Amino acid sequence: MTTHTEFLDLREGDRARIVGFGQCDAHYRHKLLAMGLTRGTEFQIVRRAPLGDPVQIQVRDFSLCLRRQEAQGLTLERLK
Repeated sequence: MTTHTEFLDLREGDRARIVGFGQCDAHYRHKLLAMGLTRGTEFQIVRRAPLGDPVQIQVRDFSLCLRRQEAQGLTLERLK
């Protein structure tokens, strides 16, 4: 059984896998897909800005910064 994790619950160094997309508009979902954030993709939280937004993640072979609100459209599974 898979337990879903909220993006805001992840801390620096945590790893997660994208298992789907939650409530986000289709335009932004396509933007996430274009950035390589597809189902099954694993990433790691690198760091957060001092006020918590944006968040830098390491996905595949590159770094990507996401706003917390934008990342809330992702359904995640925390990895060990």
